[in-house]
Amino acid sequence: MDLALEEIEFLALSPNRVAVLNALRESSSTRRELEEATGASQPTLGRILRDFDERNWITRTSDGYDVTATGRLIAAGFTDLRKIVETELTLRDIVEWLPTDEMAFDLLALRDATITTPSQTRPGAPVGRVTETIRGANRVRIVSYAFNERSLETVCRNVLEDDQTFEGVFSATAIDALADDSTLRERLRELLEADRAEIRVFDGDVPHAVTVADDVVSLMIRDDDGVLQAALDTDNQHVRMWGEDLHERYWEESDPLEADALEE
Repeated sequence: MDLALEEIEFLALSPNRVAVLNALRESSSTRRELEEATGASQPTLGRILRDFDERNWITRTSDGYDVTATGRLIAAGFTDLRKIVETELTLRDIVEWLPTDEMAFDLLALRDATITTPSQTRPGAPVGRVTETIRGANRVRIVSYAFNERSLETVCRNVLEDDQTFEGVFSATAIDALADDSTLRERLRELLEADRAEIRVFDGDVPHAVTVADDVVSLMIRDDDGVLQAALDTDNQHVRMWGEDLHERYWEESDPLEADALEE
């Protein structure tokens, strides 16, 4: 067996080993301090420290134990590997539909993302999740191929009653779909006449459905047939910067929509 894989397995099979190595990576510690920090018993700590000492991952000090340079390297590398695997587990069920070629950030930025999928009892859960991020936000920016009734109603209420600022960029087909419904058309007109709202129309395909609500970025994930599969949201700053840049690019290449342009 590969010796490197054996060492990875040695660490991975014991959460206590990982916890002790990371604790020593943070600061030198006594056995009592390690017990308090990790919850491992003294006999367990004894075995772990002996194993680490045999590998030259730790060294004894006058105050207890400290990591060596290679011990620190192992701890950092294992932490990075764990983050990578956690990210893969988060994205596993939706990665085939993610626009990864257009995401100008490391996928690790999505490690703590929330994934909301539809179910038999809550088929509208993804839309509901994005609506939650919009509700209560001070500023909302959207780039999307669609503007559904639920989002329109939420934005209207927030802009008209709660001083929300709204800047939306939508495909022409998204606006046409609202304009074809008399009730939604009037609601859209009401939004356009508000001082704190502006909508622009992009003349072309809009493959994204990205919402930036204050610090939270949400993506609607569709499959190859255009069926909504999930909503992904995160407050990671790198993803937020990507979402803001995306919105700005579409905003600059779009034309303002005026209320009087909506046909009866």
